[in-house]
Amino acid sequence: MLTREELKTIAIMCLVVSLVTMAPKLAAQQIRHAAGAYDTVNGAKLWYESEGTGEPLILIAGGPGNSHVCFHNHFSVLADKFRVIYFDSFGRGKSDRAKSPSKYSLARDVDDVEGLRKALGLGKINLLGHSYGGIVAQAYALKYPSSLKRVILSCTLYNAEMWQANNDSSNHEIQQQYPEVWAKLMDLRARGLHSKDDEHRTLYGSVLTRLLFFYDASNAARLLHDPLSFNNDVYYQIAGDDADFLIGGDISRVDFRTQLRGLLMPILIIAGRFDRIAIPRYSIRYKQYAPQADFVMFEKSGHYPYIEEAGSYFSTVREFLMK
Repeated sequence: MLTREELKTIAIMCLVVSLVTMAPKLAAQQIRHAAGAYDTVNGAKLWYESEGTGEPLILIAGGPGNSHVCFHNHFSVLADKFRVIYFDSFGRGKSDRAKSPSKYSLARDVDDVEGLRKALGLGKINLLGHSYGGIVAQAYALKYPSSLKRVILSCTLYNAEMWQANNDSSNHEIQQQYPEVWAKLMDLRARGLHSKDDEHRTLYGSVLTRLLFFYDASNAARLLHDPLSFNNDVYYQIAGDDADFLIGGDISRVDFRTQLRGLLMPILIIAGRFDRIAIPRYSIRYKQYAPQADFVMFEKSGHYPYIEEAGSYFSTVREFLMK
């Protein structure tokens, strides 16, 4: 039988092992914000944060509905050579919110990037859009090409058909891997509920991140969140009230395919081999629609290669930005 002192020693050792195991996860959840401020853009106060010096690199978050927090703490590695600018688009994070969801639109998101560029007194900018943010970046490049130096499209989509294919693929995955969740979803939908309805949204979201967003599901813990991370009103206004099944809203009218080859600024397009949101079957067609662009497929990543293959991702981005 173990003595009291031996039991105490074992307990302490177990505690130490537990803390060491948990430390990376706990550290990952500590959001390091850069210095921030508000600026008025198109009649609304937008929150932005800036770190580093050099050429500006503005980051556009996805969703639609995400705040800039999804980029922390990962993009700080670029602040040694660039001025990395995080911001919350209208309705997200710390920025002003609309009195009516009808005020949220893709067009407003595009114009707000240009408004922020002017408010900060920037010349030509580098722009990185991730996921839905890449849709904003493409629309911005087409509308304001003279304001851009370079554009990076990270795990994004080029038209409504691609987004609908994402929905169909995602729902197939849920049906196959979580049949019990799928059965409950079908019951809710039979009762007339759509993606926007609270019960439907909660159930759908319960499996979404770990099943669809990552090559290694354990990496989901490294995608940071805070209470202001997401605004559902923005998401369902821009993508439609049944956005997880049938795309609608502004997204249903998006189609950049015939216009991308006309862009003259340097373009980098990034995709993840195991991305179940911007699925490779469609992503690879960027080579056809934008043959002038650099295209890189990250082989061990889902929707967030800047988390799952950070070293290679940021080396690729850095090399592109320094050309």
